[in-house]
Amino acid sequence: MAGNTREYFQNGANFAYAGSMALNISTYKKVTGLDRAGPDHSLGIQLQSFKDLLPVISQGSSVSAVMTNSLFIVGEIGGVDYIGGLVSNKATEEMKSWTPSVVAAIGSAVNDLINLGATTLIVPGNFAIGCAPWFLTLLKSNNSGDYDNQTGCLKKLNELAVYHNTMLTQELAKQKLLHPLANIVYADYYGAQTQLILTSKLRDIPAPLYACCGAPGQPYNFSLNMQCGSKGSQVCPDPTKYISWDGNHLTEAANNVIANGILYGPYAIPPLV
Repeated sequence: MAGNTREYFQNGANFAYAGSMALNISTYKKVTGLDRAGPDHSLGIQLQSFKDLLPVISQGSSVSAVMTNSLFIVGEIGGVDYIGGLVSNKATEEMKSWTPSVVAAIGSAVNDLINLGATTLIVPGNFAIGCAPWFLTLLKSNNSGDYDNQTGCLKKLNELAVYHNTMLTQELAKQKLLHPLANIVYADYYGAQTQLILTSKLRDIPAPLYACCGAPGQPYNFSLNMQCGSKGSQVCPDPTKYISWDGNHLTEAANNVIANGILYGPYAIPPLV
């Protein structure tokens, strides 16, 4: 938002905003029945910010050339739309009824970018939210059947993520039919993350569901009352041995593994290389 010259954006531009949703605030309330406080930095607003910036970054070149020679990463977005429901104790089955609207918002952004001239787009799915220490703590269950035997993650939350991702891939298939010349790649963040958890011992990650930065001594090294950065929280000595950084975001090491899984396979559909 601070840049006003093409040179400022020579390495690209990021329009993501903390806590943003795919749905705008009014649509979110209509679809979910929930209120959303704060400014609207949803996907449509972010896309408009790009459109406003396009004349700046295309100075000395055509808009078409900029669009054709750029890589667009649309997301990962959509997770926050469901988080509002989770913290409001909405059932995951109810939240699945929101998914068509969330996915449609992402599909609309993809369509708009292609109509502007984009030819290469990566569209990530949602992460495995049932594996996040934040939700493992918030939605702790005394029923062992609520947890996946292999990963230890909450099954219903991950089923919601899979449901979203399945509908997203179907939407992207529709976009490919509408735009056969565009290269639309689905990035399977969920698959890459869960595989990282399953192979954690081989990677010398002893506690794959624990946060690096959080509340020492607490389950998952996480507490809603002592989150990363607050008084009493501690940072682990070696973040490369953790998947979760603060209970909600991944470590640089985990992101590196996932990024390589997207770039070099097998978690990009179709493959990038």
